[in-house]
Amino acid sequence: MKLFRLNMLTSVFLTGVLWSPAWAARTALPGTVNYYEGQATIGHQVLAPQSIGSTILQPGQSLTTNNGKAEVLLTPGVFFRLGDSSSARMVSSGLADTTVALDRGQALVEVTEIHHENNLRITENGVSAQLVKTGLYAFDATHGQVRVFSGKALVLEGDRYVKVGGGHQVTVTSPDNIHPQKFDKKEFEQSDLYRWSRLRSSYLAEANIDSARGYIANGWYGPGWIGPGWYWNPWFGTYTFIPADGIFWSPFGWGFYSPLFVFRAPVVFVGHPVIRQDFRTFVHQPVSVNRNNMSGGFQRGIAPRGPFVHGSAPPPMQRHRAGE
Repeated sequence: MKLFRLNMLTSVFLTGVLWSPAWAARTALPGTVNYYEGQATIGHQVLAPQSIGSTILQPGQSLTTNNGKAEVLLTPGVFFRLGDSSSARMVSSGLADTTVALDRGQALVEVTEIHHENNLRITENGVSAQLVKTGLYAFDATHGQVRVFSGKALVLEGDRYVKVGGGHQVTVTSPDNIHPQKFDKKEFEQSDLYRWSRLRSSYLAEANIDSARGYIANGWYGPGWIGPGWYWNPWFGTYTFIPADGIFWSPFGWGFYSPLFVFRAPVVFVGHPVIRQDFRTFVHQPVSVNRNNMSGGFQRGIAPRGPFVHGSAPPPMQRHRAGE
């Protein structure tokens, strides 16, 4: 009995250490490598597991994938995902001026939050596309195409901008003759990069719920809260986005909750119970519910349809490896 109590106290102590503000205040800068799989390099540096969350793509440096993919954080709430056999170069990494050049292959950009002050641009084949609304954007340097699944982009043509809205694409191989055209979203939703990005978004939404629950105390923001932005989650081994207030929906339908709203999150609790931050109760791991699978507003305990109900077996990092 004494041994059991000692083990419990040890577990509580270790959990308290992990939840301390020392790691809670850890944040990321634009260009931070948040995840990769397969083979990826920055210049001559081969990325390794310890590169996740600690390696930053600096201006002038290129991130290249061979048989692999990579996820890079830009401004808070913006995820840049690089496909197989692709290369992207960081041009500018400021919070107010962020530019990435896709030199080869394909990339997908998920914009969950953006401000009027942000100048977020992706260049391809010498043509600049400014992303001005939350949404989902795809870039294909091989075929010279820019696709807007949702949101709005301003593509520079000569000395004027061409507006490209959701469900439209432009071909930038002829910069002086850019005309938005409709495209079939369903066709491209079956692509490998799109499906991988959707899966990554669901994992990050789970990490958001897990992290945001740790920054509330007595109905208000708790210890370690430093405002909206990127927060490191050691259980998932990744940074996730936490807004300051309300709920920010990703273009894939997943919710990113602020600490004050996270307990309203429509989630399903599955798996083995774990110690909560208050160390007094045991809860199950949260699994976020996709907005597109909800009806009648927020509902608790409603399992989402489709392939996004994750089981309890592998822990978060193993789920990343097994599921991707």
